[in-house]
Amino acid sequence: MSATEKSSNAGGFRLYACEVFGLGRLPFAPGSWGSLPPVVLAFGLTLLGTSGREIDMSVGLLGILFGVICLVWGDHAEKCIGKKDPGRVVADEVAGQAIALMWLPWSSNWARNFAICSIAFVAFRIFDVIKPPPARRLQKIHGGAGILVDDLIAGLYALALTQIIVRTANL
Repeated sequence: MSATEKSSNAGGFRLYACEVFGLGRLPFAPGSWGSLPPVVLAFGLTLLGTSGREIDMSVGLLGILFGVICLVWGDHAEKCIGKKDPGRVVADEVAGQAIALMWLPWSSNWARNFAICSIAFVAFRIFDVIKPPPARRLQKIHGGAGILVDDLIAGLYALALTQIIVRTANL
């Protein structure tokens, strides 16, 4: 942790929250690690027999929470790390991945739900990496909004693809 990061406990917490409490510091593909919380939450809730509406609300709230964290504290994280849209900041991945998991046809079949979660995860990671229009252009926005917006767009693309695959593949 740099001297700037240690400057205050509140500042340290803000950065740690943007890193999704350490997931962004894991080696190899921090964005993939940061995408896991909504997937794990959705799949775990399906195992508990939670209704689709409750899954949507839970995943949506998680996405909103980390989206707000990114918007409000993303600029602070960029200053601490000294880089625009640093890879360690993965709160944006939580928000984008949450979108990809919305309004899906969950069932009581754990294998089907695991397949749905896997499709949503892979679709989001692909769109997050390739950044289709207008994501790449909008990523240049300053601060937390610039960190977040490309992932929200990737989440929307992943949502559309996941819905098409899940609903036409007869999983």
